[in-house]
Amino acid sequence: MESTWVVLADEGRARILEMRTEGRDLEEVEELTWPAAHAQNADFRHDAHGRRSPPDGYGGAPNVQTMGANNTESAGEEKLAHEAERFARRVAERLAEAHRQHRYERLHIAAAPKFLGRLRRVLDEEVSASVVDELDKDLLQLDRRALTQRLFPPGAAGRA
Repeated sequence: MESTWVVLADEGRARILEMRTEGRDLEEVEELTWPAAHAQNADFRHDAHGRRSPPDGYGGAPNVQTMGANNTESAGEEKLAHEAERFARRVAERLAEAHRQHRYERLHIAAAPKFLGRLRRVLDEEVSASVVDELDKDLLQLDRRALTQRLFPPGAAGRA
C-alpha cells in the first residue's frame, strides 16, 4: 500500500494524518501551529469591530471615533493575510521535507478555502504532483473516525 498523508489546515493550524492500514482509521502524524495567527486574528477582528461600531446614543451618525475604521480594518486584514502566507510556507516546507524523506507518496488536502489557495501557491512541484485530492473545507475539528469515513468511504475506488 502506498503511504498516504492527509493535511487539514486553516490560517493557524495544520494537522497531518496518515492512512497506514487500509480499512483502519487515520492516524495522527503531527500538528503544526502558528500562534501569531490565532492571537492576531482575534485581536484584529475585535479591535476593528470595536472601532467600526458607533457608540451608544450616536445612532450610527459619522463621528470622529468611527471615521478611519476602514484603515484599521484594512491594516488588520493585511497583517492576517501576511501571517497566513507565512504559515502556508511553513506547512509547504514541512510537506516537502517529508516527501524528500519518502514518508508519503500520496497527499490529500482539506483546508479552509482561502488557506487552500495560499497553500497551493507555495507547494513545490514534487509535492503538488503527489496531491490526489483537494477539498476546500475546514475539517480540523473532525475526529479521526469521522475524517476517515469522509475522506476514505468504504468501497471507494482508489482508496489509499
